[in-house]
Amino acid sequence: MASKEPQSWPLLPVPDESGRLSWPNLEDSIAQCIRAILRTRPGEQLMRPGFGVGLEDFVGENDDPATRRRIHEAITLGLGRWEPRIQLSDVAITEGAEPGWLRIDIHYRIRRTGAPRRLGLTLSLEEG
Repeated sequence: MASKEPQSWPLLPVPDESGRLSWPNLEDSIAQCIRAILRTRPGEQLMRPGFGVGLEDFVGENDDPATRRRIHEAITLGLGRWEPRIQLSDVAITEGAEPGWLRIDIHYRIRRTGAPRRLGLTLSLEEG
């Protein structure tokens, strides 16, 4: 039985109570990689200077149509370049629950299975 402990990203699995290594399934692996792509700033990874979207770089920006368009473009380009296992269907950026927060919903299909998936996250544009 696989451990319910959080997995390390994605190549460092956590051993279960029997000492066996458990690898994430396809859906979890893709979701983990998408999160890594979104959080990694371009230039942060050695040997892949263009890897990542760097959503944290938008902190301090105004919540306006231009900022949302730049975030949308960065996500679309970054996932298109760095996650070939998906077909991106939609990236929706809307107001979050509180002022200064954005809700980002990424809809995609897994190429191997055709299964639709959604990954949602929030981004605070406020510093601190």
